[in-house]
Amino acid sequence: MSWNPALAPVCPDAASLDDIETLIIPRSRDLGSFEVRRALPAPARQMVGPFIFFDQMGPAEFVTHEGIDVRPHPHIGLSTVTYLYEGEFMHRDSVGSQQLILPGQVNWMTAGRGVTHSERTRPQTREHPHPLFGIQTWVALPEEAEDVPADFEHRKEEDLPYLDAEGKKARLIVGSAYGERSPVKTFSEMFYVDVILEPGAIIPLPDEHEDRGVYVVQGSVNVAGQDFESGQMMVFRPGDRIGLRAGAQGARLMLLGGETLSGPRYIWWNFVASSKERIEVAKEAWRQGDWHNGMFHLPAGDDSEFAKAPEN
Repeated sequence: MSWNPALAPVCPDAASLDDIETLIIPRSRDLGSFEVRRALPAPARQMVGPFIFFDQMGPAEFVTHEGIDVRPHPHIGLSTVTYLYEGEFMHRDSVGSQQLILPGQVNWMTAGRGVTHSERTRPQTREHPHPLFGIQTWVALPEEAEDVPADFEHRKEEDLPYLDAEGKKARLIVGSAYGERSPVKTFSEMFYVDVILEPGAIIPLPDEHEDRGVYVVQGSVNVAGQDFESGQMMVFRPGDRIGLRAGAQGARLMLLGGETLSGPRYIWWNFVASSKERIEVAKEAWRQGDWHNGMFHLPAGDDSEFAKAPEN
């Protein structure tokens, strides 16, 4: 696909650091075999557009016989997005999906009124050392979509708009940007773009969206004369034309944002909702554990155990 004319070599630079509304330094959490960096939600920012949760997994290298084992657990009121740079694992959910997640692909699961899923490393993958590196995000649903039926959508790498020219590569994972639209079905306007920049290359932020952020996955970028290193997220003021210039080692970025929701969201464990009442109903349903007639069902092929809800 040819490069969009809007991404010509002459791109805007941020006029000043005042264009950055919030700088987020993710919290690191050691899970034993690998580290997770959580950028959202943050004390200064609950969401960027509809994105309410943002975790960087790894990079990690598992030794033989090790891997991830995320037991079946519930969600409401959100869509999950899993995007890998390296490695693989198996997704199973209560909709009936069983999907191997591979680098460059999109796995978009809409919880709606309620879904349960698990993520595990396959036995054949555990037979040798293997890497894992990627991003997991949650997108909060608008109020009118909080009760939609659960659903799962998988898109291969070749299904996604891909732009490549002038030292920059961009894969549009979800939403719309740079004159292109991802085929993934969403419930509000957003953008989520995997970007690789060669040293010194510049890319503009999409300027048609209300809320815009950048997460530096690898390398560094320069904004208004200041460098921002890997593991940092910048949230920019609406409306300003912003250009991101890669540092001497180049950069890999995740661009994200979109339409803001009508109000804040409540978060408890894996639940997101526009009201505390919705959270309480889901909390009680999971604790009741009526997997046949209740609000939640366990995934087929992975129903021998499940994650327990927190006490509080």
